Amino acid sequence: MISILLATYNWPQALKLCLESLATQSDQNFEIIIADDGSTKSTKKVIDTFKINHTISITHLWQEDRGFRKTKILNQAIAAAQGDYLIFLDGDCITQPDFVERHRELAQKGYLVTGSRVLLSASLSQELLNWDTWDFAHFRAKLLSARLQGGINKYLPIVLKFGDGTWRNYKKFVWRRIKGCNMACWKTDAIAIHGFDESMTGWGHEDADFVFRLQHNQIKRKSGSWATEVFHLFHKIHDQSNAAKNARRVREKILPKAL
Repeated sequence: MISILLATYNWPQALKLCLESLATQSDQNFEIIIADDGSTKSTKKVIDTFKINHTISITHLWQEDRGFRKTKILNQAIAAAQGDYLIFLDGDCITQPDFVERHRELAQKGYLVTGSRVLLSASLSQELLNWDTWDFAHFRAKLLSARLQGGINKYLPIVLKFGDGTWRNYKKFVWRRIKGCNMACWKTDAIAIHGFDESMTGWGHEDADFVFRLQHNQIKRKSGSWATEVFHLFHKIHDQSNAAKNARRVREKILPKAL
């Protein structure tokens, strides 16, 4: 079974769309573990309503809001996961109906997968957030016009999907194209590196650190682009006051290994 570890913080409208998109998956053999970094009761209400209306197994993990501590709550989610394969997803991302199916196709022992995202404009994001419910067919019918009007930054990777192959494999650690909102690995591999580094607080680069340590532990990385794209809702930039510090810490880990 697959466990989707879904990180969220105080954006219930976006989480609702994300959960609704997961409910329409072609591959339904998964559970959802919500890693909640201190949201208010409005988020719990969305989750409770979803549970009533859907049969997908869903667990809500919550920790007190004491600043950006995504690493800590994600480690709790890893420990709670019943599946042997983990997909990391953010609550501000909407999935395509074949999201889980495509990730399962790319899953391979000894590998992790870093997926991709399609950025949505502020106006298109607001339009979707005003929908009563997520409707992929309706959204897909407007994709080309959305691309031409600047509503999305990619089009072809949504309509063209490719299978697995050695062309997806990275030869070494590459910082770019690591998105914590869409990546996957085996639970045993995540546990072997003790999960995320909980000393990395504040927004930024905890995902790169996680991928680097997996690769340093002999796990190979493959790209999930042109297969697993998610739609990333527009939002204001997070507080990046810790980003430079976190990036420096990752570089300090990488440098000795590169010598």
